[in-house]
Amino acid sequence: MAACQLRVIPAALAIAWATLATAQPTDEEDELALIYGDKSMISITTGAAQPITRAPAVASVITAQDIEAIGATDLDDVLETVPGLHVSHSALGYAPIYTIRGIATQYNPEVLVLTNGIPMSSAFAGDRGNVWGGLPVDNIARIEVIRGPGSALYGADAFSGVINIITKTAADIEGTQVGGRLSSFNTQDAWLLHGSKLGPLDVAGYLRLGRTDGSKETIGADAQTALDSMLGTHASHAPGATNLGYDSVDASLDVALNKWRLRASLKQRDHGETGPGVAQALDPTGRNYSQRITGDLTYQDKNLAEDWDVSLQGSYYYLNEKSSLVLYPPGTNFDGNPAHTFADGMIGNPSKWEKHFRFSASAFYTGFDKHRIRIGAGSENDNLYKLQESKNYQYVGLVPTPLPAVIDVTGAGAFLTPHERTVKYLYVQDEWNVAHDWTLTGGIRRDQYSDFGGTTNPRLALVWDAAYNVTAKLLAGHAFRAPSFQELYNVNNPVATGNPNLKPETISTVEAAVSWQPSGALQFNANVFHYKMRDIIRFMPDSTGFTAQNTGSQTGNGAEFEASWDVDRRLRLSGNYAYQRSINNTTNADAGDAPHHHLYLRADWRFGIDWQGSVQINHVAGRDRVAGDPRPPVPNYHTADVTLRNGKATSGRWDFSFSIYNLFNATVLEPSPYSASGLYIPGDFPMAGRSARLQARYGL
Repeated sequence: MAACQLRVIPAALAIAWATLATAQPTDEEDELALIYGDKSMISITTGAAQPITRAPAVASVITAQDIEAIGATDLDDVLETVPGLHVSHSALGYAPIYTIRGIATQYNPEVLVLTNGIPMSSAFAGDRGNVWGGLPVDNIARIEVIRGPGSALYGADAFSGVINIITKTAADIEGTQVGGRLSSFNTQDAWLLHGSKLGPLDVAGYLRLGRTDGSKETIGADAQTALDSMLGTHASHAPGATNLGYDSVDASLDVALNKWRLRASLKQRDHGETGPGVAQALDPTGRNYSQRITGDLTYQDKNLAEDWDVSLQGSYYYLNEKSSLVLYPPGTNFDGNPAHTFADGMIGNPSKWEKHFRFSASAFYTGFDKHRIRIGAGSENDNLYKLQESKNYQYVGLVPTPLPAVIDVTGAGAFLTPHERTVKYLYVQDEWNVAHDWTLTGGIRRDQYSDFGGTTNPRLALVWDAAYNVTAKLLAGHAFRAPSFQELYNVNNPVATGNPNLKPETISTVEAAVSWQPSGALQFNANVFHYKMRDIIRFMPDSTGFTAQNTGSQTGNGAEFEASWDVDRRLRLSGNYAYQRSINNTTNADAGDAPHHHLYLRADWRFGIDWQGSVQINHVAGRDRVAGDPRPPVPNYHTADVTLRNGKATSGRWDFSFSIYNLFNATVLEPSPYSASGLYIPGDFPMAGRSARLQARYGL
């Protein structure tokens, strides 16, 4: 299989080489840029817009036009198209795991997700929160992705990658759009987008309401099935369907006046179901709620003084998550003692409240010949200020036993007590035009944490314009992942006890990349990478159960290839292929759960008047298990999706689109976490089968 996949690349290169003379006229290039969006510039890599081919990182850009063309409705649909990035899913309501270059963990804190440059991270787990419920794409203008370390600019958790979601402004919308969508799984969405001038103000607003029952794929056996087999009980809901329904509200406001910009947003999920069950035991009655509120005020003066471009920003992020869970179903027993049977099921009701305040200042200085220097400083306060928990169980050793009723254990008896941390940081970056066609970008950032101390992270990038259409890069960087509050401070849970003496995880990466545009119609990118992770944080067995520890290291190597070919002004072919091999150096075995091979192909065809069709193929292969997991490798899969679009929703006009995802109803599985106790879902997590989506938009 691997050899067959690898043969695809030279075949594609040979076809492309045969067409090198097919240069497109300038007017066609401009027309194609309007159709597919401007991918030529990126700002996430240095903080200022620059050509992506010369950016000091391996990066990707996805435009709003790309999102529309492939019929994507959720962020996860879009990110699966990025080379070297595979979207897996966890037991926590199928929350996404953004697996970049073979680095995959249940909470996925190794990837920093930003919205307009502001982190969406939770202090509790370092992820985007335990109650996610998707992220709609209707208000996204573009997505910029760094594959590789980004801590020299962005600090904590910019570890294996950085994803920056840039929302639409008044200029992107230019008027009012209303839209509606009907999809499989009883999914309905309706939204309103508006962008205009209001006196001196540029105003953009977005409101979306949605609901879904979620896909109902069958799980044949779960963790409770194993308990039933061991103890002769009959409590499991398996075989049974995954539970993935939720109601959603998304809203945002963007107001700009001269050098000032104010943004605010709401992301709320209610009646959120538990997917395969938080404990990998089906939970059809459990429900989750989350509310995220963000606000930021930015001031930028590009000419504050001669050679100075200055920005100031303050932001606020509020996160509340509430859960009512049946971890194991009624009739559960863990030790065979009838007196220890959970008549109503093993119930846990955790709730968390967080607030984050951030302030930053940065400036570009261009007064030195051949240098562009950026300096920045900031502070952050992360406050997990309130927790509540009620439950009907306690641990006797590692065995859960029932309490007489559901008891409020908020305070010393809860899974965690309130904690707060402050962070202060300072960074400097220099883009130095060393010689003609050579640029050396160097940067270093120091972060000082109130709870575990300080960390320093540098990066270097040498970019060479080898020819007018060839650019080569040599990159090296260091990044860190801060211990989360649950890893530091968890209590009253012997299977996940915190350790206040943890150090941050670190990663060192070396990369080489080349970009080649042999004609206006052809573009090739390729890169190779090597990384080493150290002080990996895992919950490890000890005399008291499982405690968070810095343990072991992981080494990864790989390569990524991208190509696009504008056959003519109506047909574009594009795709990418990624290979990686990551080794757990403690076990000397594959790190597990991440694809060795990921192939993505896409064709976009314009025909008739205002008609466009898109076909995409996604192939994922070579997912070994973690060391100690006796199951065979996760099955390979390939899916095909098609989208047909007509029109553009401008004033007085409709546009329509129809998509079929997983056209051939392929079986798609994502790896379930293994447990030596046998309490897990042995057949992995089933993803949605074939689904259809019909969308209509109207420009007012």
